[in-house]
Amino acid sequence: MAHSDFLYPENPRRRQEVNRLHQQLLDCLSDSFHATNKLIGVLNTHLGCTLASTEMKRDGTIKENCDIIIQAIMNIQNEHQKVDEALKEKLEPTLYRKLQDIKERETEKIAIVQKVISVILGEATSAASAVAVKLVGSNVTTGIINKLVTVLAQIGASLLGSIGIAVLGLGIDMIFRAILGAVEKTQLQAAIKSYEKHLVEFKSASEKYHHAITEVTDIVKHQMK
Repeated sequence: MAHSDFLYPENPRRRQEVNRLHQQLLDCLSDSFHATNKLIGVLNTHLGCTLASTEMKRDGTIKENCDIIIQAIMNIQNEHQKVDEALKEKLEPTLYRKLQDIKERETEKIAIVQKVISVILGEATSAASAVAVKLVGSNVTTGIINKLVTVLAQIGASLLGSIGIAVLGLGIDMIFRAILGAVEKTQLQAAIKSYEKHLVEFKSASEKYHHAITEVTDIVKHQMK
């Protein structure tokens, strides 16, 4: 037990809580890396993109890893914009508006994209049309991706941003020193509050992001049957 633990007997429990919350944050980061790579794989395979996959920087900070995901998502959004602009150029205005209409059936949207996808990509596949519809014709998917970027940026800018993701393997006392630098009740409480605050949003955004990308991969599998 650290000497100051006699003054702050709740500190050992708080250290355990920081450790637990840190692991939850890493789990969400890992899920976001995995989901992003799944989407990159789909885009490269079916839309002819050449996006590089992402990898967690094990010796990096939380901010560095948030920034890696943000950059990958920005690259994806650039490809999304290219497809969107091409569809807007090739489709009649009424048909393009149907792609944005949430009331329009997804099968109808795929049929619309199928009319011009070969001109855009050089080949026509229902899987490619489905991916394009999910990216361009779904404001829900776009909103979910944007929300994740916002949450990641907030985490990176918070006091958690400078924490190394690898401190978890150092033992609770080492984690505590690496994260806070000293045993002080107020610092532990601040760390716990920051983790809790950001985890609520990050868990929600990460789960929705993962679900949205799973929908994209599922529709591709369905179109390829």
